[in-house]
Amino acid sequence: MTSVPTPIPSRTQVVLEGIKHRILTGRLTPGQALVETELAAQFGVSKTPVREALKTLTGTGLVVMNQYKGVTVREVDADMAREVYDVRLLLEPEALRRSVCRGASLDAARDALKRADEAADTAERSLANREFHRALYLPCGNPLLGRMLDEVRDQAALVSAVAWSADPSWEREATEHQEILRLALEGDADGAARALHAHIASFVQRAFPTAESKAQGEDGQA
Repeated sequence: MTSVPTPIPSRTQVVLEGIKHRILTGRLTPGQALVETELAAQFGVSKTPVREALKTLTGTGLVVMNQYKGVTVREVDADMAREVYDVRLLLEPEALRRSVCRGASLDAARDALKRADEAADTAERSLANREFHRALYLPCGNPLLGRMLDEVRDQAALVSAVAWSADPSWEREATEHQEILRLALEGDADGAARALHAHIASFVQRAFPTAESKAQGEDGQA
């Protein structure tokens, strides 16, 4: 008999989304301690939903549990960035190519791009950019492919938040997003996929050049 997944209690879900939002918008920074009692007081709940939310976030890769340091926001380094962006480079352009080939609606991507352009702050722009990318790959016609990309989505956003705090590159990325969407809307599946691949690759190269250097060194050894 197939078991049915237990739904996350509503209070835990509220706390989970709240902590995630703070991490992905930079209010909680990599390495920062996440203290159950403090979070419980901030969200007006007991420690139980906080504890459950942190366990779930550990599974997504956003937080780390350590017996000595307790629970902290995951640190971002070149190796972590490379791992996450390798997955995106392998899967996301192909997902977009399939979305375009299927003639899928990209209205959600257009709307997300508009929200990013009109964003009042960094947090709002960051969330809109995440939705833009998801709106490109989600209608690819392969739910498993979409779920695989969803699994690295939060970690990719954490990498982006760290990179943007050190070197904001919103304008350049906005221009690249517009070009990707233009090609997709014109039905140029291969062109849109190439533009997306270049966009993802250039970001990690700019933000974490040591990750790119290491990747090239390993390629030379292959």
